[in-house]
Amino acid sequence: MGEERDGVPLTNLDQELFPGAGVTKRDLVDYLDAVAGRLLPVLRDRPLSVIRVLRGQERFMQKNLPKYTPDWVPRATVWAEASHREVTYALANDRRTLFWLGNQRAVEYHPALMRAGVPYPTHLIMDLDPPEEGGFGAAVAAARLVREALAGAGMSGAIKTSGSKGVHVFVPLAGEPAIEDVAAAQRAVAARAERIDPELATTAFIREDRHGKVFLDATRAGGATVAAAYSPRIRPGAPVSFPVAWSDLDQVTPADFTIRTAPGLLGDGDPWADSMPAPQELDAGLIAEGHTIPVARVQAMHEGKRRAKARREAAGET
Repeated sequence: MGEERDGVPLTNLDQELFPGAGVTKRDLVDYLDAVAGRLLPVLRDRPLSVIRVLRGQERFMQKNLPKYTPDWVPRATVWAEASHREVTYALANDRRTLFWLGNQRAVEYHPALMRAGVPYPTHLIMDLDPPEEGGFGAAVAAARLVREALAGAGMSGAIKTSGSKGVHVFVPLAGEPAIEDVAAAQRAVAARAERIDPELATTAFIREDRHGKVFLDATRAGGATVAAAYSPRIRPGAPVSFPVAWSDLDQVTPADFTIRTAPGLLGDGDPWADSMPAPQELDAGLIAEGHTIPVARVQAMHEGKRRAKARREAAGET
């Protein structure tokens, strides 16, 4: 006899969620059940990409809903410029949908930065990614540079662990800012943070140019996604992306927050909602400076081509 929650049939609940997880599929569903009141608000009405991990297979990101999706799962159809097709995304707007996704072994929840049908981003986001040899402490130190750069522009944000080794800073935006202006402001925040301490942090998009520094990733804009607050991650021990007070950053590590520990730490609270400042207008100076900074991916593509050509020429000369 199978189990159900909210009328959603659940299967294979006692299987390990993924190799090295240390938790079962039941633990995932229990976790989603426990945090639904906090997770659903950050997912609601946002086209949702999930990372699923099926038994014996590599993890994969699912954007398009499979044909067998129940009719009651809310959805939004979005034109994907990259693949020139319409993609039908889930909208995780209710507990039933969360349970259905959990039963599909959707472990990670990556909502769009814009709500379905709304053409502007709701947050300015900085993703701080420490180098392989650098730890969480380096990401925290870089986040403080970002906080200082934001404060210089009269802005402030909330911070959470990424659930991996980095941190995410979210700044809620007022009004209807253009995608290009939000992206520009993010580039400017990263550039200003790098200028405060160029030994610690870098905006270098090409990995080999980072030289052991924390990467200030300002590319989470427009059509990008980022792991939601409270989303589990496919990492050993099944950590979750978890809000932290700026004053507590030196006392925590990402491994403190897992599918098993997070519900107890949360109690009845919602620290992500509580720590989020009021929505803010984008600073005009940030926008103006950002529009003078090349888009990292485009710049990296041209630089990669230039370096490849230089290598070919050097090989031809020897």
